[in-house]
Amino acid sequence: MSVALGLVGFGIMGERLLRAALAHDPAVIRPVAVWDPSPTADARLAEIAPGLPMLGSAAEVIAACDVLYIASPPSSHIAHAEAAFAAGRAAFLEKPLASDLVEARRFVAAAEARGARAAVNFPMASSPAVAQLSAWRAGIGAPGALSISAEFATWPRGWQQAAASWLAKRQDGGFTREVLSHFLFLTRRQLGPLTLTAAQATYPAGDGAETAIRAEMTAGGVKVTVTGSVGHTTADETNEWRLSCQAGAIRLRNWSIAEKQAADGSWATAPDALPNEKMRPLVLKGQLDKLAALTRGETTDLATLREALEVQEVVEAMLAG
Repeated sequence: MSVALGLVGFGIMGERLLRAALAHDPAVIRPVAVWDPSPTADARLAEIAPGLPMLGSAAEVIAACDVLYIASPPSSHIAHAEAAFAAGRAAFLEKPLASDLVEARRFVAAAEARGARAAVNFPMASSPAVAQLSAWRAGIGAPGALSISAEFATWPRGWQQAAASWLAKRQDGGFTREVLSHFLFLTRRQLGPLTLTAAQATYPAGDGAETAIRAEMTAGGVKVTVTGSVGHTTADETNEWRLSCQAGAIRLRNWSIAEKQAADGSWATAPDALPNEKMRPLVLKGQLDKLAALTRGETTDLATLREALEVQEVVEAMLAG
């Protein structure tokens, strides 16, 4: 059966997933409706997908779809997801689950109790680069230590400035929630449960998001160091996830470049590595394939609500540190 996809929130993430869905096999999944209250959203949608309706409310989108993709600001995620569940629909949420951690915990417990069909959009669940890291791990022994780093010229990043009204704010925004959470999800998947042991966050005056963070934690007993900062690079963004093991090291660089350390200390790039802008459509296709399967009631390896909550618990503790 072809799965009907509805979208609530038509900012950058909503547009990316919509473009991926438009390029997807319509026999698997097809976009049917969008809702966003922005006065410019209708015109942008008409340019990208003529004929795809911009409906008047989230409720109308829910009525028209089989699965609801929720790409609105975090404070509205739970309300949209619970409305979808009440209508018998599946839900695919952006992270974080909510602005309020207590409400996120309640939501996840209730969704699990009702057996809701739901997942969270952590794209590393479908990344070929991550699959390569997993394959390499089999030959380099037990993990010894992990480091995660992320640097930004400005925050939000240049391409996110249209969403600065909330991404730049302490309440819902910041690079720890927006970027480092993805690498914490990867860490949880690769190594095991996360336990924060120390954290320090630096904030500007006022209500701005963090400008630097440093944290230490364990993942399945492995020591993890996390660092991030704004204003110490001229690049829009650089990031690295580096795992040192008993017989070698591997890393994921700038989201999509898988590399393995050679005996001389140099890094060898996976032969099929692609820059993130070229890798992203492949990753989103994988996410959509799995989302269609989830909506049909099949088991997938998309990020679960529980995994997303575990990541959010650690992120919020880091920001409070």
